[in-house]
Amino acid sequence: MEWLEARRAVKTALMLGVIVFFVVMMARAIIGSYTLTPQSTAEDLKGLPLWKIPIVYLLDYAGHGWLCLGFAFTIAGVFSEFLPQSFMLRFMSSGKKISYLVATVLAPVFCVCSCTMVPIFTGLLYAGAGIGPALTFLLVAPANNILADIITIQVLGWRIAVADMIAAGIAAVAIGYFVSKTPWGREFESRFTRNPGNPAQATAVELVKQPLDERLWNALKFGGYLAKRILPAFFIGLVAVSYVQAFFPEELVKAYLTGPFGVIVAALLGGPLYTPTLIEVALGKALVNLGMAPGATVAWLMGQPYDIPNSMSTYRIVGWKIVITYGVLSFITAVLSGLIYGIFVGTF
Repeated sequence: MEWLEARRAVKTALMLGVIVFFVVMMARAIIGSYTLTPQSTAEDLKGLPLWKIPIVYLLDYAGHGWLCLGFAFTIAGVFSEFLPQSFMLRFMSSGKKISYLVATVLAPVFCVCSCTMVPIFTGLLYAGAGIGPALTFLLVAPANNILADIITIQVLGWRIAVADMIAAGIAAVAIGYFVSKTPWGREFESRFTRNPGNPAQATAVELVKQPLDERLWNALKFGGYLAKRILPAFFIGLVAVSYVQAFFPEELVKAYLTGPFGVIVAALLGGPLYTPTLIEVALGKALVNLGMAPGATVAWLMGQPYDIPNSMSTYRIVGWKIVITYGVLSFITAVLSGLIYGIFVGTF
């Protein structure tokens, strides 16, 4: 029996070590402002053979984004296993207004890169969160996470950053609430609650308290399950984005990012092009230097919730109806936010 206990203790320590490693490394990356996103530019990709463009982009992404992804899937598993069902039903169900406030508070803490959104969003769903608050979390995370806030303030100024944070928060709550009231939102929530399909918890009996090592293994196993389910679609989306980044004519972007029409164009480009946090802000700054108006800048920053890779990943979890609904609403709110900010500052 003693050797079994010793084996269990070693197993527990190793699994705790994995979780602590990702948490500490992510905190270190945030504090040190380390680059967690790909650095490939259009110039880097244009001269490559067609077959090599996605390979270079994916390797670049993997080299910079492995920490974000590892952190995201690990935390998603921990959420699913250790967040009490009673907490989720009390504070993250679609029927309670406080749930949306809780979601907007959780998002900045746990999401530091757009690639972490879908895994943690899925972990919340599997833990028992309602589709409305979980979507609010998913949508508010790109704009209101710690890394995005710091970088945006430093690069684009506090006025743009504050406008983006306020607009993103309001839009995320409104969209999450709206989707939770749609027939497909209600149907998904009902089906997901009855049969979440969590392989790590499907046979669990709530009255029997599992040992810590088993629960940690369940958490890591579920994180791996999410990775296998989400990453293939995510990487397919990145392949598409690599070609867009390589061949999309920059002169068109420079010419059509002013005025009300420029707000619409910025909202269209900000999402589908998928520009991770650091690249999004840096590219936004470059476009501002070339004449992009303030209203278009806000619309640009609000585009990430409906980017191609994350939309494809989310579809694997919630289906196309919910993805299309929140994508269209996110685009509309991005345009409205850009127009309102343009009116507020006196220039589009």
